[in-house]
Amino acid sequence: QVQLVESGGALVQPGGSLRLSCSSSEFTLYGYAVGWFRQAPGKEREVVACAGESDDTYYPDSVKGRFTIFRDNAKNTVTLQMNNLKSEDTAVYFCLRDFRFQYYSGNYCEYPMNWGQGTQVTVSS
Repeated sequence: QVQLVESGGALVQPGGSLRLSCSSSEFTLYGYAVGWFRQAPGKEREVVACAGESDDTYYPDSVKGRFTIFRDNAKNTVTLQMNNLKSEDTAVYFCLRDFRFQYYSGNYCEYPMNWGQGTQVTVSS
């Protein structure tokens, strides 16, 4: 049973923008960390955005300054705004819910308890 639903993935040219959306009708995102990770063929899973319960956010260097995560607790949604997309951003993007924003390992959104089926983002000319 899918508990998180992502949308917004598409084919876009390098330098373009996309906005991914995520929502859940099964449970609340309030009180949890939320974020996005991506999975590309032959590559390890990478958390690209993580947002805590307050205004704290995390982005890896690979997307910092280009990606922005927004959470709307009232609408129970999470949005990922992606600008200046590059070919290396091509991947399936998954929305996640996590117990913690940052773990003792120092990593962010490291152990998601829920995630969706993903949405494909392809950056190509």
